[in-house]
Amino acid sequence: MKKFTTILTTLVAVFLFNSTAFAQQASRVAQFNTEDGIALQGYDPVAYFTQNKAIKGKKELAVAAEGITYYFATADDKEIFKKDFKKYEPQYGGWCAYAMGAEGEKVVIDPETFKITGGKLYLFYHNWASNTLPKWNKDEANLKSKADVTWAKFLK
Repeated sequence: MKKFTTILTTLVAVFLFNSTAFAQQASRVAQFNTEDGIALQGYDPVAYFTQNKAIKGKKELAVAAEGITYYFATADDKEIFKKDFKKYEPQYGGWCAYAMGAEGEKVVIDPETFKITGGKLYLFYHNWASNTLPKWNKDEANLKSKADVTWAKFLK
């Protein structure tokens, strides 16, 4: 009987752990900025860091990381990402960093308007009439602090 109880307890613990992990991944997928399941509008997340520019990835070089799919321009970038994907993912799920901090909202981005600060990728809304990156730069510390709090609420 003792052995049965131990096995049952272990199975329940594994089930609860897996259920929690599944719920966290589902929340993450629901909150990230994707189009047809693809993050960064198909841009290569590693290229932002290694080449300091936005480069379109290729569908045949796709990787899913905890439910979010990314495309890569090169096989090397794909392998780099797979080793430590959290390092290369955009902040705030790929939504506009300025809007997340200033308004607490998810706003689409222009994947070619970005900034890397403290080893993190931040993306911004930009069209012919408005570019939120200069606004972010004017009050970055305050906006980042607010955006961090807001994003944590979205993930709960």
